Amino acid sequence: MKKILFSMVMLSTSFVVCAQQKQNDPRIPSNKDLVTYKLSKSPIYKDGWIDFNKNGKKDIYEDPNALIDDRIEDLLSQMTMEEKTCQMVTLYGYQRVLDDELPTANWNNKLWKDGMGAIDEHLNGFRQWGLPPSDNAFVWPASRHAWALNEVQRFFVEDTRLGIPVDFTNEGIRGVESYIATNFPTQLGLGHTWNRELIKKVGYITGREGRLLGYTNIYAPILDVGRDQRWGRYEEIYGECPYLVSELGVAMTLGMQTDYQVASTAKHFVAYSNNKGGREGLSRVDPQMSPREVENIHLYPWKKVIKKGGLLGAMSSYNDYDGFPIQSSYYWLMTRLRGDLGFRGYVVSDSDAVEYLHSKHGTSQNMKESVRQSVEAGLNVRCTFRSPDSYVLPLRELIAEGGLSMKTIDDRVRDVLRVKFMVGLFDTPYQMDLKAADREVNSAENQMIALQASRESIVLLKNENQTLPLVKEQIRKISVCGPNADDVSYALSHYGPLAVETISVLQGIKEKMKGQAEVFYTKGCDIVDANWPDSEILPTELTDVEQAEIDRAVANALKSDVAIVVLGENGRTCGENKSRSSLDLPGHQLDLLKAVYATGKPTILVIISGRPNSVNWADKHIPAILEAWYPGSQGGKAIADVIFGDYNPGGKLTVTFPKTVGQIPFNFPSKPASQVDGGRVNGLKGNMSRVNGALYPFGYGLSYTSFKYSDLVVTPSVITPKQDVTVRLNVTNTGNREGDEILQMYVRDIIGSVTTYEKNLRGFERVNLQPGETKEVVFTIAPEDLSLYNEEDKWVVEPGDFRIMIGASSTDIRLSDTLTVVSYQDSHMSSDTKKKVRTKWTGGKGDYLTLPVKDADAIDHVSVRWINLQKEPAHFDIQVSSGGGQFLTVFSGKAIDEGRMQSYKFNKTTVSDIRILITSGKASIAEVKIDKE
Repeated sequence: MKKILFSMVMLSTSFVVCAQQKQNDPRIPSNKDLVTYKLSKSPIYKDGWIDFNKNGKKDIYEDPNALIDDRIEDLLSQMTMEEKTCQMVTLYGYQRVLDDELPTANWNNKLWKDGMGAIDEHLNGFRQWGLPPSDNAFVWPASRHAWALNEVQRFFVEDTRLGIPVDFTNEGIRGVESYIATNFPTQLGLGHTWNRELIKKVGYITGREGRLLGYTNIYAPILDVGRDQRWGRYEEIYGECPYLVSELGVAMTLGMQTDYQVASTAKHFVAYSNNKGGREGLSRVDPQMSPREVENIHLYPWKKVIKKGGLLGAMSSYNDYDGFPIQSSYYWLMTRLRGDLGFRGYVVSDSDAVEYLHSKHGTSQNMKESVRQSVEAGLNVRCTFRSPDSYVLPLRELIAEGGLSMKTIDDRVRDVLRVKFMVGLFDTPYQMDLKAADREVNSAENQMIALQASRESIVLLKNENQTLPLVKEQIRKISVCGPNADDVSYALSHYGPLAVETISVLQGIKEKMKGQAEVFYTKGCDIVDANWPDSEILPTELTDVEQAEIDRAVANALKSDVAIVVLGENGRTCGENKSRSSLDLPGHQLDLLKAVYATGKPTILVIISGRPNSVNWADKHIPAILEAWYPGSQGGKAIADVIFGDYNPGGKLTVTFPKTVGQIPFNFPSKPASQVDGGRVNGLKGNMSRVNGALYPFGYGLSYTSFKYSDLVVTPSVITPKQDVTVRLNVTNTGNREGDEILQMYVRDIIGSVTTYEKNLRGFERVNLQPGETKEVVFTIAPEDLSLYNEEDKWVVEPGDFRIMIGASSTDIRLSDTLTVVSYQDSHMSSDTKKKVRTKWTGGKGDYLTLPVKDADAIDHVSVRWINLQKEPAHFDIQVSSGGGQFLTVFSGKAIDEGRMQSYKFNKTTVSDIRILITSGKASIAEVKIDKE
């Protein structure tokens, strides 16, 4: 069908052959043994409990009815130093570090004869970047995979002295990483759904399938907040807004940890996603942000997910912050994470975070010192692609030498055991219902949720003259081209299911129009050219071969009714260690798009990517643009559904699209006037010095229908710092199609003791409406939603006015009102006193009234209502400032027509402040209206 699927078919075929060749292997169970897992005849299995330490009596830690803390202390008291240190390390699974799929006699001579904290990615099919999935006999079917992990678990339960079960950890940011499992859009796509309930379902399915396959701890969600669109791992974040990341992170965690089916381990703690220049730097060194930004942006989701989601795991990042590596920072891993945030799970290292202390950061002399610093700082489990001996042996040396106290070791092991008890490993260490794994993993029901996620993640960026949706009955020939039209590699990479059936955009269109239209396809160009990325700064001419392929795309477009061009990025240009120096479409993709557009045929652009791209030419010329991110295995069907109107797109941007990489940092939220520049007039005689504004702002997204907002009510309108507020409004579908609208509530602290962001997202709701239908939407503003991190490094709610804004995006505000916070002592004032405001300003020659311009926008006129004019004429100047306190006169005139609004026009310019200066006479001003473009 296509090259990538052909390769996957070949992989599947080779797997089947391999499995058949191994059928005589006595280790492989028969199908009749893959219904319910059969316990061995070991006498340790009792009625309702397991005699893990094989002493013939029920110890406290073996008693399911005992308190978890009591069970932990009882077990800890029985553990030797060797057993404790083995709980502090991970063994990477088959074909990573571990040589064996199943236990062997030699395991009794290995380090893990004394137990093991975790085994990571065992039999999940992933081997290395760029290699096809593992073809061993235990990756599939699901029941056999679960059986194999049970057999590994049985070694730790039956063959180690205390029988401490191992924690089976695995990746899972777009479905649990397995040979086959339900395949969701990447996390960036999931973020664009703005749908908490959907994300909770995704989390539940990820955790449920993980546990059915035998895993007990899933590395998800990613709580990094994107701030630099060049960063390679942008595809793995929910978005650039800490509130949205926290809300979806809570939903994902609650879904995963339903009934403690698995532990959720979030990553990466902390300050990981804003490294210098967006570069990976391998150790992600030198993040560029102030301490206050770390608090407001990067720590915010962790606080919420730990408090509201009960997060059981945290992965410590291997970057530094302000010169201090997180991995060796007691402040970050203990004082902040455990002390301030209340985290009670266990901390696992990200890859070589420990080793980087001496090999990259240079804050440690050698591995032994790096181990000491990490454990002292708060690390519970080292997890990387190295032998566990490389960590445990220096750890034991440190204990023997007195470099680490047993109290510290006990504290670290206690956290690991707590998580193992909470997820039920000491009560049900095995996945008993093997048949359920075959029945539920990647089930049809779960795939429907994946399809919903793919549909809801798609954002309609442009739809000039209602180009979309296409009317099937009017289409007889369709041209499809572009490097992502027939490629689904984005759905089959690391951190998710590896070998599932996938639907490309081309396949989705063909299936949608089967029997109705002829579909012509040619690739058109590759994702990159032969000289990429050098060609981004030194563009190269098209080769004859490249030109011939574009010519084929043009020929197909000329004989078609419509042309669909599918561009963007893939694993070559985006992903871990794939940061970029440009946000433009790579390679010769723009050449292809321009050539197809030049045919004059209606052209639709579909972008499949893991980051925002600066598609300025497309935005100006192409009538319809869809952003699909990496939409998962169901992506091709979802995109076809949107193109042909079987689904009305409702996704909205959780990231900002800069017009050029030169604007970076350019993101949401931002400080007042931090993302605007001076002039607004271009050309030889203009005053612009750079490009201004976003290509597409945070929260933006179109629909095939329209929505009206009305009837905003904020109750109560005056509160104390400890009161909740209810915000109500109505939303109506005013179009003729069913559709989803994502309503967004923003809050602005108008005057604070420190500078706050222009808008803080503090509520959102995805609402489905039939044509003509109206629904009431209710938001709750809690005190924490109004709080700021003050100069004393405390989160407080300061008395004053707050602007409440309801919008269809961060720049499309439809309704607003003012909420007033008063101190408790002032809360008993009469409402008349609270609402008393100054009604006029009076000035004589030399006096002036200065007014700030919200968001420092471009304006070209100001309206003034004069009162109390005297017989002597009053003259005035209107002056503007573009920042820095310098005011320039843009209009001079005489105050006339008392009591009526007078509008005064001048050349449009970006303004931070307006000043009305009385140059002669005396006058009063009752009202000033600043009209923005």
